Amino acid sequence: MNTDVLIVGAGPTGLALACQFVRYGVDFAIVEKNESVTPYSKAIGVHARTLEIYEQMDLATRAVNEGTIAGKVRLLVNGEVEAELELSNLGEGLSAYPFVLMLEQSKNEKILYDYLRSHGKEVRWKSELKTFSHDDAGVTAQIMTSSGQTETITAKYLVGCDGAKSPVRHALNLEFAGSTFERMFYVADAQVDGRFSHDSLHICLQRDALLIFFPLKGDKRYRIVGTFPEEFAKAEGDILYEEIEERIKGQAKLDLDIHDVEWFSTYKVHTRHVSSFSVGRCYLAGDAAHIHSPAGAQGMNTGIQDGYNLAWKLALSLQDHADPKLLFSYNEERLQNAKNLLETTDRIFQLGAGSEWPLAFLRMNVVPSIARFILSIDTVKKFIFPRLSQIGISYRHHSLSEHDGDGDFEVKAGDRMPYFLIDGDSVFDLLRQPKFHFVVFRKGASEIEPGSEINHRQLVDFNVFELSPRVAEIFGSEESFCLLLRPDNYIAFISRGVAPHSVDHYLTNVAGIR
Repeated sequence: MNTDVLIVGAGPTGLALACQFVRYGVDFAIVEKNESVTPYSKAIGVHARTLEIYEQMDLATRAVNEGTIAGKVRLLVNGEVEAELELSNLGEGLSAYPFVLMLEQSKNEKILYDYLRSHGKEVRWKSELKTFSHDDAGVTAQIMTSSGQTETITAKYLVGCDGAKSPVRHALNLEFAGSTFERMFYVADAQVDGRFSHDSLHICLQRDALLIFFPLKGDKRYRIVGTFPEEFAKAEGDILYEEIEERIKGQAKLDLDIHDVEWFSTYKVHTRHVSSFSVGRCYLAGDAAHIHSPAGAQGMNTGIQDGYNLAWKLALSLQDHADPKLLFSYNEERLQNAKNLLETTDRIFQLGAGSEWPLAFLRMNVVPSIARFILSIDTVKKFIFPRLSQIGISYRHHSLSEHDGDGDFEVKAGDRMPYFLIDGDSVFDLLRQPKFHFVVFRKGASEIEPGSEINHRQLVDFNVFELSPRVAEIFGSEESFCLLLRPDNYIAFISRGVAPHSVDHYLTNVAGIR
């Protein structure tokens, strides 16, 4: 078999990447050693940036309907509620999805897989990568198929989305440096009867441990996540569920009836990232490239966005529109993001479960008292939500961001396009095509034909909107201006007035597009 891209692994990262290839018309094969999408819930948090990606494929509404919005969070100390915080509108005005959605990985995979099948694509289930070789011309892979036969697949590129133990990463001899938390984690999905209300996420604050109840879709269903004490010495496979339940009840200090357990697991958390996201024509994405603590529910979302970043760059390269530097930017942008992510999740974990006495004192005595006040401040919300939801990820300091014209703007090249409404519709609804978007915000009713003098017209669509007060406030401009959006809705450049000539300059000289 010959194809453009071979995707190894059909978890959320591999499936999401395949969905993007459908949008761009890229030919691909996707192989997965398991027999179907995972039946286990695994990751559960879906953030605004991921829902914005789903929205481009008309999947966001289904995701929200199948999940549960984390409406509130309650902080408990010794079984008593010390604070209640509103979460459902934490990012109001910043995204069409101003909340955290509780939607299990199994359901995310099913949504993405259904999208593939609706477009005539299929996953090669029970097919495992055995070996591969690569050179400047492409990749040759040996696949063990579901029938036990060996099949050869040749491709121009290979993307390893094959998890934390990634055979692709090992074959590429990439360093996966980092560390391991000594604390053992446990996780269980079950029904919980007790004093909980199902509209809230419950955090039981401990002096030296972590215990959180996440509401899931269904009557009294929760994901329970916690840690054993550091001195707990059993290996992962030796821990019985009864020990987990005993630990949960002891930590929560509540009279709970935990039953109908669907799934449980124990694990140690590793925090690592690769030295490079690519070698030659081979790329890594998701857990194959970075793993970290579950703090902030960042893992699945980050993998989906790895693919979102890579897909358009591979698509342009396959169409002979781009030189290699465009693909180099994938490693540049996503490696730095992985480093930042590991630092952030490590800090959040230490704040939430670190055993050092100053942190424990703050967690038990100070945080409940000030949390409600802090989250009522708009400035704090605008600081926290972009970092939690990943809409705040920026590529300002990387090579695809042209800053010549953005000095006076509040928004800079490399930032995600801000969310706002145009005639009642999200700006992202108007920018769904998988291509670059040249956008003019005009003051007054002057006639503008922004696309007439652009050479790369097949790669760019053109949009003219009135300069509304809201747009002027967000961007910090009272006069007409224009911007170019990358296909992943990050800003390539911003310029005063209307400057269509800047589009060709950017595409040719900055992005390396022919």
